[in-house]
Amino acid sequence: MDRNTVTGFILIFLVMVAWTYYSMPSEQELQQRQAEQARQDSIAAAQADSQQQNQEQAEGVAQQQAEQKEQEQEPARLTQDEEEQPEMGMFSAASIDDTTKLVVDSPLYNATFTNIGAGPSKITFKDYETWNHNPVQMIKDTTESAYSLGFLTSENYNVETEDLVFEQVTPGDSISIGENDSTEVKYALNISDEKRLIYTYTLFGNSHEIKLDVEFEGLEQDIIGGNFDFGWKSPLNFTEKYPATTEATYAKAYVYTGGEMEQLKLSEAGRNTQDYNGNIDWVSTRTKFFTQIIETSNPTEGAHLIGEQSGETDLSTTEHRYQSFITTDLSQEGTASFHMFVGPLDYYALQGYDGTTYGMVDTGYSWLSWISDPIVEYLVIPYFGFVDNYMGYGFAIILFAILIKMVLYPLTKKSYRSMAAMKELQPKMQEIKEKYEDDPEKQQKATMKLYKEEGVNPLGGCLPNLLQLPILITLWRFFQNSIMIRQQEFLWASDLSAPDYILSLPFSVPFLGDQVAGFVLLMTAAMFAQSKLTGGMGPGGGGGGSGPGGVNMKALQYVFPFMLLFIFNNFAAGLSLYYLIYNVVSIGQQLIIYRQMDKEKEAAAA
Repeated sequence: MDRNTVTGFILIFLVMVAWTYYSMPSEQELQQRQAEQARQDSIAAAQADSQQQNQEQAEGVAQQQAEQKEQEQEPARLTQDEEEQPEMGMFSAASIDDTTKLVVDSPLYNATFTNIGAGPSKITFKDYETWNHNPVQMIKDTTESAYSLGFLTSENYNVETEDLVFEQVTPGDSISIGENDSTEVKYALNISDEKRLIYTYTLFGNSHEIKLDVEFEGLEQDIIGGNFDFGWKSPLNFTEKYPATTEATYAKAYVYTGGEMEQLKLSEAGRNTQDYNGNIDWVSTRTKFFTQIIETSNPTEGAHLIGEQSGETDLSTTEHRYQSFITTDLSQEGTASFHMFVGPLDYYALQGYDGTTYGMVDTGYSWLSWISDPIVEYLVIPYFGFVDNYMGYGFAIILFAILIKMVLYPLTKKSYRSMAAMKELQPKMQEIKEKYEDDPEKQQKATMKLYKEEGVNPLGGCLPNLLQLPILITLWRFFQNSIMIRQQEFLWASDLSAPDYILSLPFSVPFLGDQVAGFVLLMTAAMFAQSKLTGGMGPGGGGGGSGPGGVNMKALQYVFPFMLLFIFNNFAAGLSLYYLIYNVVSIGQQLIIYRQMDKEKEAAAA
């Protein structure tokens, strides 16, 4: 491997190490919100159709265990202790006894709405599957609404609507939406003849977007400060397989404010919160490929992000729970409107919702965003969107690597020619070094004079590679994070967004694991071949180990491909496939360039 290529890979490796530390947020320890656990215990004890949740809450108090057994005998009823009824004052008193469910079926998803909290308790996608081919279910472990609205009342009660049982106004237990149609789902909390809290959801057959209108009829004076929090409280389900802990690194909460996107990410067990003041564009939580987002047209006062992690990040048994809330002011009419998205981190779907939300997808490092964002938006995504109609994504990646190498061919040619010219000067440079061995200043002047006389730029082999580096880094990040290649099959790889393991080891190797990916092995072999070619070919057939430092360069030919085997082994198969083809085409271009230069040298000698 030549010195300039080595420099490029060293830069890539250093950037990867730096990013690992850069992405780790600082720790903050704050107390949980007042009475949150008490409300969770209350609603869990009332729901008989969730055995798992009943068992979790039963571990607390023996009295609650008895109440749960009673609920198992009456699964359709919701009861409350008399001493718990005043917890939210008139709002608790307005809760009804009957629990209901309403299933909304659309071409894209199947959503189950509940009157406990008045919102969705289950959203299952029809166009996406988990790694084991089950439908993706976004909401994890809940029988109440994933959305909750919280505020402080004039009675000095802290109200969370996820703990209130609304009346289902929309009749029936199921609704079907056509592709170009929409429907409404309405709930009401009837406090008195003059006071009501009304939720009206609007769902669409061709979109993962949801709209919600909230009406506080006659309640304007009962909401302290005239503002409230609205957010998503349930954790999102993980959907990917390899490796077991990779998806945990993508679980985060986000807020977009002041033209900047901020995130909350835990790196160890515990709980952390972040508060933001001022105008908020949107808040969200996400996994690797899916997200929920909330934005509002009402004036906002701030946002609140919560992160909880039950154990070490690298354990597959660790629970990751992220919540996001937006603080909103009531309008003069006592209303608020929210625009939500519950779906994939897909470029076109998010562009239709809010273009800034695609910033959650890592397309490159922040210091390269000025070039990585345009490359992804105007080159990569349009290309794959176009070829999707004509070929599979495996062949599309192969063709894309070939096209990139063709576009970069002038830079590649200039780099190889410059390296060959420098190789030709090695004997003369060695003579200068020996002649002025004791005078570094004269040695440097003589060397520069030689470059000038021979018309050689010592940086000519390095600069073209550095110009290619932003493109390589952008694609390196994009192929790991894009949902476009998720669950796309090619050859032995069942999912190009996951590692294509083909070999299981009887032991685990540090940084590598106990499995080896197929395309990574081929990529490493191609890099070995390219390194040998760079060191052993060129005009005149000069070897890479004949000059100063040649022995070290020869050793690097084996070290760096081996290092990249460890680095790339647990990355997406689509990424390894891209670099495999990229290196194979590079070998072909290198052979062509060297043969052209040999012919030019022979013609000049004749």
